[in-house]
Amino acid sequence: MGLPEIILIALGLAMDAFAVSIILGLSVKKPGIKEFLLPGIVFGFFQALMPLIGYFAGTHLANKFQVLDHWIAFILLGIIGGKMIKDSFSKKEEKVDENPFQITKILLLAIATSIDALAVGVTFAFLKINIIKAIIIIGLITLCLSMAGIKIGNIFGVKYKSKAEFIGGAILVLLGVKILVSHSF
Repeated sequence: MGLPEIILIALGLAMDAFAVSIILGLSVKKPGIKEFLLPGIVFGFFQALMPLIGYFAGTHLANKFQVLDHWIAFILLGIIGGKMIKDSFSKKEEKVDENPFQITKILLLAIATSIDALAVGVTFAFLKINIIKAIIIIGLITLCLSMAGIKIGNIFGVKYKSKAEFIGGAILVLLGVKILVSHSF
C-alpha cells in the first residue's frame, strides 16, 4: 500500500471528525483560535493514536494470520465503511449544546470518532505499512479537516454532514475491495 492509499484511508477516517466539527461549527457565531485548534488537535491526536495501538496489537497477530490478511483488511474496512455509509442515511439530529468546546466533551468526541481507526491500525499491521508515516498523515489530515469542518459548519450548517460521512465510508469500502483484489490476483 502506497502513499495515495494511505491518504485515502486518512481522508476516510477523518470524515467522522470532519462531520462532528461541522456540528461544532454551528455552535459558535465566530470561531476563534481555540474553536479551530482544540478539536483539530485532539481529533488528530486520537485519529493517529488509535491506528498505532491497533498496529501494535495486530503485529502480534500478523504472523498467525498472514494467509488471511487481505481478507481481514477487506472485512474490517468493509464493516467500518459500511457503518459510516449507513450512518450517513440516519435522520437522527445532532444536538448542539451551549458549550461543546469543553475539553472533556472534545475528548469524548475524539475517542468516539476514532474507534474505527483502531481496526484500521490492525489492518496496517497485516499489510506491513510504515506506521509512523501513516499515523502522521492520518493525524495531519484529521487536524486540517477538523479545522475546515469548524469553518464549514459555521458557514453552511449541517447540510453536508451526511454527504461527508457517506464519502468517507465509500472510500474505506473501496479500499477494502482494492486490497482484496490486489492480493487475490
